[in-house]
Amino acid sequence: MAGIMKVKAKAKKGATNVKMMAKHIMESGQRKDKKTGELIPAMFLQELTVQHAGKTVFAGNLGTAISKNPYIAFSFEGGAKGEELTINWVENTGKTGTETAAIK
Repeated sequence: MAGIMKVKAKAKKGATNVKMMAKHIMESGQRKDKKTGELIPAMFLQELTVQHAGKTVFAGNLGTAISKNPYIAFSFEGGAKGEELTINWVENTGKTGTETAAIK
């Protein structure tokens, strides 16, 4: 599941505003398949962290109550145009991913 994050990060007046969306189904494990009647296995983002210059600027523990394609927005002090953010995510199935996004 590489490349699931869509990120917009803009530096302005000493702060960086970040808006990101994860393209993910966020399946809770409580719904049933309409054709078979069997439960659809849970598959959701469990952890999400964003780092800038080696420091964690955002960390979140997600769960089954988060909607499909979750949208997250936050800001932090620092950051400049051209620098990078590192986004790490962990799925409840054990899959992990690391992505980078440039600050504009």
